[in-house]
Amino acid sequence: MQFILRWVITSLAVSVAVWIVPGIVALGQTWVAVMLVGLVLTIINMSIKPLFQTLSLPFTCLTFGVFALVVNAVMFELSSWLATSLFHTGIYIEDFLAAFLGALIVSITSVILNALTGNIANE
Repeated sequence: MQFILRWVITSLAVSVAVWIVPGIVALGQTWVAVMLVGLVLTIINMSIKPLFQTLSLPFTCLTFGVFALVVNAVMFELSSWLATSLFHTGIYIEDFLAAFLGALIVSITSVILNALTGNIANE
């Protein structure tokens, strides 16, 4: 049940990013694309992201935490690429700035939705 809640919250956050950031476009049907990217991003956040955060810890400390935003943008870009490569639908991210802004919006929206639902999850 925890995984499904994280998936729904992440999908809603991705839909907000698609709606707000002009460089992010849904490919195919919007809700299918957003749900697939949300699924891939949830799996990445639970499996690969902790490893990347650990490996980038020296850079994160040197930049006073700003590099963590870069890690989020790379994970967002990776999830978009995986969804479009595997399922031929997902979201198109124009450039790194769009990925950075999208990841920032996904993080902020996820924190708000997790607080509203009482879900304690690391984003």
